[in-house]
Amino acid sequence: MTISDHSLDPAAGPVATNAGESRPSATEPGDGGDGFDDPLVLETVRLPRSGRTLEVWRPDDTDALLDRAADDPEQNLPYWAEIWPSGIALADALVSSDPIVPGTRTLEIGSGLGITATAALLAGADLLCLDYFPDSLTLCRRNAVRNTGREPETLAMNWRQPDETFWEVAGDGFPLILAADVLYEGRDVVPLAGLVDRLLAPGGLFLLAHPGRPPALRFLELLGRRGWQDIATTHPGPWPDPKDEEVIVALHRLHRRDG
Repeated sequence: MTISDHSLDPAAGPVATNAGESRPSATEPGDGGDGFDDPLVLETVRLPRSGRTLEVWRPDDTDALLDRAADDPEQNLPYWAEIWPSGIALADALVSSDPIVPGTRTLEIGSGLGITATAALLAGADLLCLDYFPDSLTLCRRNAVRNTGREPETLAMNWRQPDETFWEVAGDGFPLILAADVLYEGRDVVPLAGLVDRLLAPGGLFLLAHPGRPPALRFLELLGRRGWQDIATTHPGPWPDPKDEEVIVALHRLHRRDG
């Protein structure tokens, strides 16, 4: 079984599948001196609208990651190890339609393989990436350095239950918050809404990309009831994996009304 099997996806809508079929160009042992020692495959990922290409290392054996996740007390599956259309769409926006003012203090919730983080760094962000899985953050840093020569600040954290260390790092909040396809389960909706409401600086922007999973739709309904403003656009690809041909990503530009 692989992460891309529909049986592992709690959503009922269109989803990405097996992005690993998108023409790997190289393989290497995972030990790059950063603690990740599983075999890796190098993918070339094209951002459809900007035309920019990125080189992205991803794990070659997702079954091993699933085995390690079996004992996770939070029962979080390693979705981070796939290349998802939502991350590509958000990255594309950051280098084209939603450019970042260089030096903007930026938070990414859920780093995945670092595709969105790479684009944010290319655009000049002062970036902190959060993820539950330390391995995700390791490959996020590795891929960011490969494509930009820079790496983001990273913090391993369960964002459903932020600890005091995180709040110290967060300080007065972030003018820009990024998240791509992080709402897989209903239990994520209320914690994420509370987190972004507390973390977004006055006048700030929250960019959320998703492929139409029901928890994401419930999340947006909740923010709407709390008075957030939302301007949404769609991104139809094309995506690296032909199996994702029908995936349409929604990109939401969310502001609190007090901003």
